[in-house]
Amino acid sequence: MADAPSGERGRGGFGRGRGRGDRGRGDRGRGGRGRGKKEEEKSEWVPVTKLGRLVKENKIRSIEELYLFSLPIKEYQIVDKFLPNLKDEVMNIMPVQKQTRAGQRTRFKAFVVVGDNNGHVGLGVKCSKEVATAIRGAIILAKLSVIPVRRGYWGTVLGDPHTVPAKVTGKCGSSVVRLVPAPRGTGIVAAPVPKKLCQLAGISDVYTQSRGSTRTLGNFVKATFMAISQTYAFLTPDLWAETKFSKTPYQEWSDVLAKTQKRY
Repeated sequence: MADAPSGERGRGGFGRGRGRGDRGRGDRGRGGRGRGKKEEEKSEWVPVTKLGRLVKENKIRSIEELYLFSLPIKEYQIVDKFLPNLKDEVMNIMPVQKQTRAGQRTRFKAFVVVGDNNGHVGLGVKCSKEVATAIRGAIILAKLSVIPVRRGYWGTVLGDPHTVPAKVTGKCGSSVVRLVPAPRGTGIVAAPVPKKLCQLAGISDVYTQSRGSTRTLGNFVKATFMAISQTYAFLTPDLWAETKFSKTPYQEWSDVLAKTQKRY
């Protein structure tokens, strides 16, 4: 035993080093695990809804057609296609806890606002164990909840619309937010939370009034979002013209949808 070469049994004679050179980490390589994630995310979009199929085949030209027929959006890629210039802003990340028998379970709640500074804005709220996952989920939910923002004038109807068309109010919890039209050049007279939301919505001049517990940022941003969504909720005289109803995209392109889709 004493004459056995040391290379056969490894150090100490217990074979601890045996086979390391054969297996080697070089065969396994580190590229096999977790490296292809980004490539998978950038892979081609395969729609799973009828609306997604019509959008991918360019049968629907703009997102306004979806709003006209009140079609629910279930895939965020639809919004990415129609609004490629969407910007996202993380408004708040707060820890929330749940009491269990083993103690507290902490998760993170993210509030994200998306908008294109040109009449479209969305709000998403997501809770998750990790901050990055919560933000990613909130961005997707914000894209799915994108709404059109109606803008108007204060006084003379000159130039582009720059403010809200009328006084609108939104409420969530005890937070109440009121948006009031303002003259051109006023700017956004608001707290940081509604100011960012109005900027992403494309409103450049507005007065705001708030009541209640505005320290609760989640309710504050939801109340502002509800107020902005009210801009299209009431009928003004310029919208009294008779509506000519047309077929919905599902009826118009029924022959396209009837084709059997290739299964992957």
